[in-house]
Amino acid sequence: MLKKRENLVCEYLEKISRQALEEYQELLKKYIRGRHGIYALYRKNKVDYIGLASNLRSRLRRHLSDRHGETWDRFSVYLTINDQHLKELEALLIRITEPPGNKQKGKFNIAADLQKLLKKDFDKAHNIVKDNIFSLIGETKKVFDKRTEKVEKQRKPTLAPFVKKRIHIRMRFKGKLYIAHLRRDGTIMFAAESAESDRLQGKIHYSPSLAASAISGRSMNGWTWWTYERAPGDWVKLDELRK
Repeated sequence: MLKKRENLVCEYLEKISRQALEEYQELLKKYIRGRHGIYALYRKNKVDYIGLASNLRSRLRRHLSDRHGETWDRFSVYLTINDQHLKELEALLIRITEPPGNKQKGKFNIAADLQKLLKKDFDKAHNIVKDNIFSLIGETKKVFDKRTEKVEKQRKPTLAPFVKKRIHIRMRFKGKLYIAHLRRDGTIMFAAESAESDRLQGKIHYSPSLAASAISGRSMNGWTWWTYERAPGDWVKLDELRK
């Protein structure tokens, strides 16, 4: 049976006239009094301010006379089931729309900014292309010992091309949580805090599938069983490293 998805927004009113709030508060209060959610103030159909409130009617009444009092002519309200993600939702909308009435830029709780990492990857990619162009000049054809090359490939850990730093990986199997260290060289070692650490700890594994098989005792696709934390709280399959 499919699990029913929970709604974020359950009811909403969009671009209601300021005059309606000023003159028909008794009519509007049954819809928004004591309700929590996100609201937006508009000036000439453009978003001027975004906020959140645990009592939307009280907050909107306050905006009739506070510092925003003369800056808006319409409002929207989006009523939510709960207030669990209200602050983060408000931050997201502020960062996307950049309303002139919001003095503070929206802040996320634990989200990681990928811009610095992206810049490093761009710089690295640029240098690789540059090196490849110049390495073509005067390069002579090299002869490899095929047998030696094959042996080296067998010794090289499967994950070596995809790892730049030591990371933690984890896997759930038959109700137990297994934790391991994916080291910079691509090898895998089980951590002390892992389930069955007495049995598993100490041995080096050269592929995620071999590490998974050490747990189950049978052949397994470790790329889909093991997960890593791509961003704070965002655990994804190890196979994402290859994409």
